[in-house]
Amino acid sequence: MNATAAIALAVFLIAVGIGHFLFPGYFRTLVPSWLGRAPLLVGASGAAETVVGAAILTPAGRAVGGWAAAALITAYLVCHLDALWRASGDRPRLLERPVGATVRLAVNLVYIGWAVAVARAAA
Repeated sequence: MNATAAIALAVFLIAVGIGHFLFPGYFRTLVPSWLGRAPLLVGASGAAETVVGAAILTPAGRAVGGWAAAALITAYLVCHLDALWRASGDRPRLLERPVGATVRLAVNLVYIGWAVAVARAAA
């Protein structure tokens, strides 16, 4: 894994983290209702993604940042599994249908693999 992949992951995380603050309404829809405190969780996860992304940008913080990214994205699987559980073919939004929720889950598994690869390469 080269530095380009690590920097791309860092930029991705920082951009998505900032997105939590620019588009909080969208990110609140991803938080399962049974978790509660969606505004707090969206803000905290946005801040965490931004900090983790910044850590990955520096070679010295890349391994820890990569593992932190993998852990953070793994925690998000709760939201994606909940979305899959609630998915229904008659929902208007593609990401709320079974195929969309499955793709969301699969994409996040790829993100976890990306973060682990960055962490391992930096170790």
